Amino acid sequence: MLTNDDRIAALEAIEAIKNLKHGYWRACDAKDPEGFAASFVPEGAVIDYGPLGRFDDAAPMVEIFRTVACRRVDGRYRVLDMHHGSHPQIELTSHDAAVGRWSLRFRQVDTVERTETVTVGEYDDEYRFSDGAWRMSVCRFTQRWSITRPLSDDAVIEQGVFRVRLTSA
Repeated sequence: MLTNDDRIAALEAIEAIKNLKHGYWRACDAKDPEGFAASFVPEGAVIDYGPLGRFDDAAPMVEIFRTVACRRVDGRYRVLDMHHGSHPQIELTSHDAAVGRWSLRFRQVDTVERTETVTVGEYDDEYRFSDGAWRMSVCRFTQRWSITRPLSDDAVIEQGVFRVRLTSA
């Protein structure tokens, strides 16, 4: 039987994993490659984004992130992303390991092609706790459906501020 301390520790771990995943999506949307990289274990993370590629370490994906998500054309970002994750199902498998599933609603605007893409899918993740923090060790995305449509000629695309990080006091 679990003690109250065990239950509290489990709830704290699950909340930390939720914060990790939300921080990962926030880093994606904020064009923050360092925050993106910090979401994964330092070595050996399995990242499988389906058609976007599969990697056995976060470093190659971080470089793609820098090249694609952070690409600028005429001083403006080429793509603007919006990740909305929901429906977390997180299960602790030990004191330092967990698995999770999330639903994603993703929206991307291509400012050069003037298109908007909406994608729906599921993440299946594995997490490890080490060096005082939870990190993703496996991140797999399965697309359920997607639609791309042109933006009308009267659509105005405005860019705001990117890479704003929450700092602790």
